[in-house]
Amino acid sequence: ANEVTITNPTVKKSGDSDGGDNSNFYGLNAGVLVKDGSKTTITGGTIKTSANGANGIFSYGGNSGQNGANGTTVTVRDTKIVTTGNSSGGIMTTGGGTTYAYNLDITTSGQSSAAIRTDRGGGKVVVDGGKYTSNGLGSPTIYSTADITVSNATLTSNLSEGVCIEGLNTITLNNCNLTANNTKRNGNATFLDTIMIYQSMSGDAASGTSKFTMNGGSLTSKSGHVFHVTNTNAVISLKGVTIENKDAENILLSVCADGWQGGSNIATLNASAQKLSGAIKVGSDSQLTLKLTDGATLNGAIDGKITNAKGTTVSKEVGKVSVTLDSTSTWILTGDSYVTEFNGNVSNVISNGHTLYVNGVALKGVK
Repeated sequence: ANEVTITNPTVKKSGDSDGGDNSNFYGLNAGVLVKDGSKTTITGGTIKTSANGANGIFSYGGNSGQNGANGTTVTVRDTKIVTTGNSSGGIMTTGGGTTYAYNLDITTSGQSSAAIRTDRGGGKVVVDGGKYTSNGLGSPTIYSTADITVSNATLTSNLSEGVCIEGLNTITLNNCNLTANNTKRNGNATFLDTIMIYQSMSGDAASGTSKFTMNGGSLTSKSGHVFHVTNTNAVISLKGVTIENKDAENILLSVCADGWQGGSNIATLNASAQKLSGAIKVGSDSQLTLKLTDGATLNGAIDGKITNAKGTTVSKEVGKVSVTLDSTSTWILTGDSYVTEFNGNVSNVISNGHTLYVNGVALKGVK
């Protein structure tokens, strides 16, 4: 395979593309395009694009199936990437490509321009260090139709969700500081949220279990629900994350119908050595499994009364909810709560003047 090393480049890209899928899937009009099994290393320098469909650095694996199948690999470090057009991500990976990114400084401003972006066919993305900022509509800091791991980074979304996962794909954040202020809805979405896990059924992502894992670091949600799961199966795993919810409604998680159809709304939330607070909302056609372990605490209530960001009632009754507390974990009720299954020691539930109903029956023995 061809190997290319580029040091301190200055790349400027202008001139719009009308390519659509060609830009999003195959790298047409990108600032730098790597494909056909090439191994390219870029160190330092600046890449600026000011056109639509002009992703900064594009890693195209060349296939729609297995990740990394033909070996296209981009390694980029200490580079500044700025994109201003629409459909112009910072680093973009599709078709099973691989991207390794170290200490990048990425800012995107257009619509559908995630700082760390993937599209059809996905791939593998590993990021360590740096800062990643998105300013546009439909532009989270990370958009995953791939397997993405980000460590020791600062992630800021100034209009959209913090991160989105679509379908059978994953995001793992290790010791990252993520801040989002999702104040404008995009596309079919009827909710505002910081971590959005969904399946659009567009064909860009296979259906299956979506996984979001966060270890350490901080999650600051300025607007809407901290977590929102719709039209997919999602597993959310949190350990030692500092979560700050600045939205007045104080909703930690909603699992419910939104603007997409064809899948189920099913979530598992695993919290280990984790403080959780806020309301958990599970729609009547939806399902949640909540597991608190290793000294985790939930300060909140669970019910099925859900109103979307348009003010439309989505659900009135709670769906199927299973809650498990290990012997070291505690649930402090902040309102009457409704579940279908409770596992654990009832004395680890602190009523705080409220009632926990299991299948409609008040649970006795709570503190």
